[in-house]
Amino acid sequence: MRVEKLAELMKKKGFDGALISPGSNFYYLTSIRIHEAGERPTLLAVNPEGDFQILAPSLYENVIHDAPVTFWRDGENPYAKLATIAHELGISGGNLLIENTMRADWLIELSRTIRMNPYPLSLVMRELRMRKERDEIRLMEKATKVVDDVFEEVLSWDLVGMKERELALRIEIEIRERSDGISFEPIVASGENGANPHHEPGERKLRKGDMVILDYGAKWKGYCSDITRTIALGEPDERLVRIYEVVWEAQERAFQAVREGIQAGEIDAMARKTIEEAGYGKYFTHRTGHGLGLDVHEEPYIGPGERTVLENGMTFTIEPGIYVPGLGGVRIEDDVVVEGNGRRLTKAERELVIL
Repeated sequence: MRVEKLAELMKKKGFDGALISPGSNFYYLTSIRIHEAGERPTLLAVNPEGDFQILAPSLYENVIHDAPVTFWRDGENPYAKLATIAHELGISGGNLLIENTMRADWLIELSRTIRMNPYPLSLVMRELRMRKERDEIRLMEKATKVVDDVFEEVLSWDLVGMKERELALRIEIEIRERSDGISFEPIVASGENGANPHHEPGERKLRKGDMVILDYGAKWKGYCSDITRTIALGEPDERLVRIYEVVWEAQERAFQAVREGIQAGEIDAMARKTIEEAGYGKYFTHRTGHGLGLDVHEEPYIGPGERTVLENGMTFTIEPGIYVPGLGGVRIEDDVVVEGNGRRLTKAERELVIL
């Protein structure tokens, strides 16, 4: 059980317990989905012996089954109940791991209730989650199949004259019809807007001659995919065709370098060197990739100087890009898993598509 693996690592690293709020770590450890938003405290408490208990508002009485749980109702003090739970688990003080994304008001109240030295939960969870199990990879394969299929669907549409935000919405609808939902808000960046890596789709209409960056992802059973393709609507500017060739080469070289035992920073260096040698180094403004799983951004990060040694089962993106103000941009992104060498999970066409 994953909670037991967390407990083993806590004991090994000298932590006295963990308090985990709803999110991807909560789901990873319990397989229980609880909405992350809201002001009602909901926590998973774990001790180094592998004992655990959930504190949850009574709204979840019909959701949480087959797990030790204490419910609280509106009007009751949840932190008083948590103090009892912590005492029973023997984690009323000491070095406690706290969910990195816990609400500040919860953490303030916790610090008044339980004496503790707080540490970020990621210090331990990264070791559990970076290497995906076979079942996790299968779920990610389903999520990547969705984004591949959506790309083929997009290519069949009449895109000229469509607003960026309209195309982004249509992509989102296609994803939702095929999966459990989007892993992030789709990006559609056309023409000169392509020079902004995280452009927010707006009112600009797609035109003949545009290069258009499409960046979107799907979720399946909690697991994310993330793909970027850059397409052309009619014959694009020759400068952008050249940029596309450089980005394609950078992505391919980085992918070919993926193997068990290499440092993550070496993958980034391969893509960066390719782009710099072509004279576009100052226009590559972000890391080459990021880990992927229950979160669309997680470890390992594929960036400059990253020393994480790649191991089988690690999943991440490779997404170099070049962004030239006033002209536009190109990004190509695939999801990759380490299996000795690298294997692409996303399989949509990577050659420049001209519609």
